[in-house]
Amino acid sequence: MAMNERYEPQSIEGKWQTRWEQEGLFRAGRRPDAPKKYVLEMLPYPSGQMHMGHVRNYLIGDVYARYYQMRGFDVLHPMGWDAFGLPAENAAIKDGVHPVIRTRENIESFKAEIKTLGYSYDWTREVNTSQPEYYRWNQWFFLRMLERGLVYRRFSKVNWCTGCLTVIANEQVKEGRCERCDSEVQDKEMPEWAFRITKYSQDLLDALDTLKEWPDRITAAQRNWIGRSDGAEVDFRVQGHDAALRVFTTRVDTLYGCTYVVLAPDHKLVAQVTTADRRADVDAFAKKMAAQNKTERLGEDAEKEGVFTGGHALNPVTGQPVPIWIANFVVSDYGTGAVMSVPAHDARDFAFARKYALPVRVVIQPASGDKLGAGETLEAAYTEDGVLVDSGDFTGMPSAEARVKLAAKLEAQGQGKATVTYRQKDWGFSRQRYWGTPIPIVYCEKCDPERKGLPVPEEQLPVRLPDIDTQAVLTGKGEPPLAKVPSFINTTCPKCGGPARREAETMDTFVDSCWYFARYLSPKYDAAPFDPKEGKRWLPVDIYVGGPEHGVMHLLYFRFWTRVMKLLGLSPVDEPVTRLITQGIVNGADGRKMGKRYGNGVAPNTIVQKYGADTARTYVLFAGPPERDFDWSHEQVEGVFRFLKRVWTLAATHHASSAEATHSGPYEGKALETRRAAHKCVKRVTEAIERLSFNTAVAGVMECVNALYAVGTPETPAEKAAMGEAMRLLARILTPFAPHIADELAEAYGAKASTVTEAWPEFDPALVVDDVIPYAVQVNGKLRAEVRVAADADEAAVRAAAEADDKVKAALEGKTLRKFVFVPKRLVNFVVG
Repeated sequence: MAMNERYEPQSIEGKWQTRWEQEGLFRAGRRPDAPKKYVLEMLPYPSGQMHMGHVRNYLIGDVYARYYQMRGFDVLHPMGWDAFGLPAENAAIKDGVHPVIRTRENIESFKAEIKTLGYSYDWTREVNTSQPEYYRWNQWFFLRMLERGLVYRRFSKVNWCTGCLTVIANEQVKEGRCERCDSEVQDKEMPEWAFRITKYSQDLLDALDTLKEWPDRITAAQRNWIGRSDGAEVDFRVQGHDAALRVFTTRVDTLYGCTYVVLAPDHKLVAQVTTADRRADVDAFAKKMAAQNKTERLGEDAEKEGVFTGGHALNPVTGQPVPIWIANFVVSDYGTGAVMSVPAHDARDFAFARKYALPVRVVIQPASGDKLGAGETLEAAYTEDGVLVDSGDFTGMPSAEARVKLAAKLEAQGQGKATVTYRQKDWGFSRQRYWGTPIPIVYCEKCDPERKGLPVPEEQLPVRLPDIDTQAVLTGKGEPPLAKVPSFINTTCPKCGGPARREAETMDTFVDSCWYFARYLSPKYDAAPFDPKEGKRWLPVDIYVGGPEHGVMHLLYFRFWTRVMKLLGLSPVDEPVTRLITQGIVNGADGRKMGKRYGNGVAPNTIVQKYGADTARTYVLFAGPPERDFDWSHEQVEGVFRFLKRVWTLAATHHASSAEATHSGPYEGKALETRRAAHKCVKRVTEAIERLSFNTAVAGVMECVNALYAVGTPETPAEKAAMGEAMRLLARILTPFAPHIADELAEAYGAKASTVTEAWPEFDPALVVDDVIPYAVQVNGKLRAEVRVAADADEAAVRAAAEADDKVKAALEGKTLRKFVFVPKRLVNFVVG
């Protein structure tokens, strides 16, 4: 076929997208005997319009999906919609459009934009979490977990968003405000449903060591969130009462130095330990604390303040009474709601003691070096391990040993024991909103007088969301919206058949995204959430791409859910993902994160319409390493478009002479140079893709194109054949980045099918060996020159060549050489002073 001399992406991209879809090139299962690769990006919430952050996220996965398909794998690369949630419901209230309608419109718009970019999705596996066919299985999981004690009803303090009018998870509270709407979050006591994720805390923690291909910052965030603490529980008897205060401490070795204990203002024993003369002050302080959010109270900058209750507790090892205080830095739902305070060896306790003139008693001395003075002369707490002093029989004992033996003594006396606690709490997931999965529970006064809830029989699933009047119901405050729908809320008891009421709350939408990756395996399967046979074939996900902001929410929740699926006999694996890739942020040209807030967003369709999808794709990949942020540059977009035009012009210029040229003899001169440039490019791009360096891969293609231009017009049969080979290789290695132009060029140079159906090209090792290689020459880390030396040159030869360079000479003149750094095959650095 003849090639058009002009590069016109709009005339070729739709053509190839239609062909790919008609031929079903991206349907998983086309190679049942081949090894599998499951490549997945975090499913989007369909807001109606894509932004460049979406483009980048999906591109990372698409590069790997296409690459692995060319590598001979059977690739699963699906897409779906995280369609429930507050944004659609809030938009419905604002605009008077039902969430069903708004969500459907948004999905249609979002999907159309996705398709213009040429992603290699298997659309036969599309899922929508707001459809009954999907959320039925959320309810099924709920019932199975309820049977196993992994779901329970509790009455507790929750985070109440004053803007969204619903409970939100701890992870969704940022500096006392809702991360979604930025409204104030208040503490509120109410009943809720919770998943017992803490049953898996230690397993989730231990397994982090097996996630070798997860970013360290994600595993570190999860490790911190789970927050294992090894320590001891200690009981302080309340003087004059039968009650005891139980505290947890990681430093039981400092117990002899405890000079006061502190309770949360709403601790159940505050009223009992408070004396009559202190009642008014204690009540006033407790009331003040109740009006503050715990996140605000516990902030690092929050002033530590408290009130003495008048009561005392007995130190279990000394028998001495210590005063009982209440303070803002202790909360009732964290730990035991009580702490022992050792001001000499804890910075917070020290500051509090100095503020309120409480005793400071030194009981740990450094193992070596200067000793601490008396408590009243201390200028700061000593918080390190050391050797115990003034600690009875434990005096002279190292801290680590003392912790073990003191815990054993407390247990023998019935006053405590060694134990482990976790920062992680159970996941409260019931929400007081409409647009979510109904919780399959009913309440019957006759059969369930304590309102623990009766499960809906499985054969009655799904419990469907009713159609409601958006304005009349959603805008009401107080009880959940579903409580105002008689046709939904009124039902019959599954036990006695009498009148009953349905649960009016819905599930947190994180439930939807906990297991969606498994529904993709068999989205039409009706006997279970997914076909276990497909689970054995495809799980775990090999590559998962998404934002690092999901580190302790989605990424932790779906690790938990995968364990539940294994418990239920569905999943063959404990961990859902082998390799996690977290992409960086796309900033606007002003350096701020793209979005409506700053009005600096760039709509992908504007780039596609002007420059084509391949330009949008290649620019985003070339702009920087996938895990790093980058600033949008219209000039660089133009530059990438010019590069693709150069690729097109190169192919069109040599098409007539080289597309069908053959040569069987040796290659020399320009012909050999052409082949070397192409094969080096294949090697460089392959290695760059494997190490997640797409910008380097694109740079490698650019370098190859420059080299092919430099060799000039092919004249001999060998030169023409070499150019034809180079163009065919170039088309195939462009496939993951710019698939439309790749397929068009390949077709022009003789391909009968899409490049994605061809094998990934192999390079000839003999053609990629350099006789001469470049070395970057730095002086104090700053690039000064580049020298080219023999590939087998040793350190001395490279140094000599560098020192002979005029720019390097000038930079070294008059300086004293401190160090010479030699990095083979890459660079040298003169460190001078």
